[in-house]
Amino acid sequence: MGTPGVGAAPAPIRPSPSPIEPRALPRGDGQGEDPMTDLAHDLEQPTLSSTAQVLEELQLYGYRPRTCDGADEPDPRPLPEAGPLHGAVADIFDAMVVTLSDTRLEGDLQQLLWSLTNVFHLSLGRIDRALDRNESDQRRSQRDQDGSEIRSVELERLLAHGLSLVERRNAHELMRDAAVALFERHLGECWRPRNGSRASHQALTSAVIDSRDFIAAKRRADIEPLTPAGTKIAFAGGVDCNDHTRIWAALDRVHSKHADMVLLHGGTPRGAEKIASAWADNRKVAQIVFK
Repeated sequence: MGTPGVGAAPAPIRPSPSPIEPRALPRGDGQGEDPMTDLAHDLEQPTLSSTAQVLEELQLYGYRPRTCDGADEPDPRPLPEAGPLHGAVADIFDAMVVTLSDTRLEGDLQQLLWSLTNVFHLSLGRIDRALDRNESDQRRSQRDQDGSEIRSVELERLLAHGLSLVERRNAHELMRDAAVALFERHLGECWRPRNGSRASHQALTSAVIDSRDFIAAKRRADIEPLTPAGTKIAFAGGVDCNDHTRIWAALDRVHSKHADMVLLHGGTPRGAEKIASAWADNRKVAQIVFK
């Protein structure tokens, strides 16, 4: 066996290579993080300002002012025309009549059409109550006037809101009256509310320049339909009297002498006073019911 030569150096022992471990790229603060997280953080959208949020809402949805009764924001949008309003109410009634006629639900048609008409009547009452609140607010604002611009602007805002309510009231009244006429056309009987009165106001088209004038005009518009001017003609009859020909002929003779007549009756649900009430509806004569 040979021996190594004298003076030969032994071969160097090299360490085995260790596996390479991934390391996160260092940030400026010396702490390693996921580079994708850093990129998402750098690309974060800035927070929108209040003005930018409002402009974005306007671009997406348009301008929609508050339209509740207590809103202080004016609504520049126009009111619908009378023709489309009449057409919309007529479409509702026609859909119900055509669908339910000659079916088992035809017997429910009278109550359903009465309820539809009552929806417009109740909506009109809600606006009337809002007008009453607006009148109270205007009276309070008149008492609080001290010459300052703040109080003056507040009164002007209340006046503008009151005028807007009057216009809305007139539109709802138009729909209610159209529903009443359609109820009579389809069922052959007059629509009456369960409680209260059914008054109609004439549309207010002239500008009201003073808050006191507005309140006075509103008061007159509210009272005049409930106290119609004209010759008061009282009528009474029994519930067993059903001779509608003689009753209508007698009332026509009185109407020919007193064109401004106002019919007073007891409002019984059948008999002579029921016939007289139907005559007044047909002849467009104001009537006052005493129950």
